[in-house]
Amino acid sequence: MSVTVENTWDFKDDITYTTKAIQWITEEVVRYISESNKEPSWMLDIRLKALGIYNQKSMPNWGPDISDLDLDSIYYFAKPEGAGNNKTWDDVPEEIKNTFDKLGIPEAEKKALAGVGAQYDSETVYHSLKQEIADQGVIFDDLSHALQNPQYAEIIKKYFAKSIPLSDHKFAALHYAVWSGGTFLYVPKWVKISEPLQSYFRMNVKKGGQFEHTMIIIEDDAEAHYIEGCSAPKYDENSLHAGGVEIFVGENATMRYSSVENWSLDTYNLNTKRAIVEKGWYMEWVWGNMGSNTTMLYPCSILRGDNSRADHLGIAFANAGQNQDTGAKVIHIGKNTSSNIITKSLSKWGGISTYRGLVDIKPSATGSVSKIDCDALLLDEISVSDTIPDIRVWNSDSVVAHEASAGKINENDLFYLQSRGIGEEEAAAMIVNGFISPIVKELPLEYASEMNVLISMEMEWSIW
Repeated sequence: MSVTVENTWDFKDDITYTTKAIQWITEEVVRYISESNKEPSWMLDIRLKALGIYNQKSMPNWGPDISDLDLDSIYYFAKPEGAGNNKTWDDVPEEIKNTFDKLGIPEAEKKALAGVGAQYDSETVYHSLKQEIADQGVIFDDLSHALQNPQYAEIIKKYFAKSIPLSDHKFAALHYAVWSGGTFLYVPKWVKISEPLQSYFRMNVKKGGQFEHTMIIIEDDAEAHYIEGCSAPKYDENSLHAGGVEIFVGENATMRYSSVENWSLDTYNLNTKRAIVEKGWYMEWVWGNMGSNTTMLYPCSILRGDNSRADHLGIAFANAGQNQDTGAKVIHIGKNTSSNIITKSLSKWGGISTYRGLVDIKPSATGSVSKIDCDALLLDEISVSDTIPDIRVWNSDSVVAHEASAGKINENDLFYLQSRGIGEEEAAAMIVNGFISPIVKELPLEYASEMNVLISMEMEWSIW
């Protein structure tokens, strides 16, 4: 019997909620969220400003069709009973703890993580950081909770909404109006964290919205690796994920951001992620997009400092009824900056995969280099793959190379493997795993294993 990926993460929890905002975004709802999170007044001011922008902005008129998303039906805030910023798993409500047990979060923490955060709908239920890391001045906390600490709040105020403007687009404004939870990671100067830190975001409420805000600040000569995972059950009712990720890193620092998103087929994944890169800094994005009804996601690096560089490595898998519109944006501002974009997409059973990207080399970014490589694999005759690059070069001594390819599984390769006694489906899965291996090998070990399992599940009965 074939097992689908959706069934694996598709369990639902019978949870009691202490708060659930009404299915309509109004000033009353925004004030209620801010009050529930015990925020300073300046954050409420930002929320209300964002709400005004949201009401004025029109829906995107490009990219995938999102007209079926009814924003008035979404629950914008849902706080589970007994949730909170718990420091031990024993304090997490039993039903929620069981969910994260199924997802393997506690086990992953024991094995190889410097810190773990777990958010359930609008509320973080668990957060921890190894003491030896905390002793070096590292802060790893839920962002809503961190705002209640006056010392942390000053740092947050300095950076909040500085890489993603409130007016960036309609869903950015919506995010800032109703955001809740997320991650606050601060790594002081010269501190290098050898183990990854991880946050996992689980959406459970029917017609729910999740709007976590991740803020990462890496000071000069520091280093960190942060991992995010996401999932949600299927209800046959639309849900919305519109998170925000802001990353700021000082000079000569290194930051790696990895994510594997496996939302249900109910979910519209309209996320915004952006990093500002200073002098000599290296930023790496590694991501895998497996689920959702529609995804519009284009992690962005702004190479502001001279000699800074960024790598964007991504996989998208579009199954039946899915539209994966993903890619990368890199804006070169500093001199001698470089970027490398590598994406792999898979489409089957009529799924749509699109690479949509921007490379913008400004007049000041002399001596810059960018390479874009987009490969698509179509697993049947009815699926779709598109490549839509936007390349702008505003000086005469920078170099851009762009390559794109699309095709089917090579029949000669398939025949060769079958002639060695390997079944057709297994042979096809081996070819697909080889196709995506340049990206998968860059994921943390546990996530690379998960990605291979997900791909194998998706591949069952998918060829011919």
